[in-house]
Amino acid sequence: MVALLGFAALPAQAQAPAGSSEEWVTRLSGLETEPELDLAGLRQQLTNRIKSRTDPVPAKRPAAAPELLKLPNLVAEIQFDADAAVVLPASYRVLGRIADTLYHPSLLGYKFLIVGRTPSGGRRDHNLTLSQRRADAVRDVLVNTFKLSPKRLLAVGLGEEQLLDRAQPNAPVNGQFHLITVGEI
Repeated sequence: MVALLGFAALPAQAQAPAGSSEEWVTRLSGLETEPELDLAGLRQQLTNRIKSRTDPVPAKRPAAAPELLKLPNLVAEIQFDADAAVVLPASYRVLGRIADTLYHPSLLGYKFLIVGRTPSGGRRDHNLTLSQRRADAVRDVLVNTFKLSPKRLLAVGLGEEQLLDRAQPNAPVNGQFHLITVGEI
């Protein structure tokens, strides 16, 4: 029920990050050093963290991958069917702008990580799985609808293990997606 109330608070229109296309390109540019990403290892770490039941209070949980927040990124709100990984039509405009940005000549040589998350509420393991499915769905839309190269896009779901607003674990902002520049292709 709490999760449904969180979804009800979402606006009817998906929200794109503020700024012009050039500002988006600037936000995704400037990767100084490529991070050492082990997505399979990160997924396993998250699964183990949930199984061990450490840090049961969401507001007190340390970020699962704080290094990701230091990389060039965009934050966007992508809307889904409740408790599902189906991207709502209202979000296609935002995804189209993201695709246009990734086609910018200065970004063509880079790969990006789509990071999905969920607000706190419900079971942690369910939220982790749901966020991965949603990150994969966003990647699929960018690849299949907007024809971005699958080699340029990675996806990971962090569930509620890296809240954007730890003071309000159930806030909709905690369900926003990050698009992060992670290296050259």
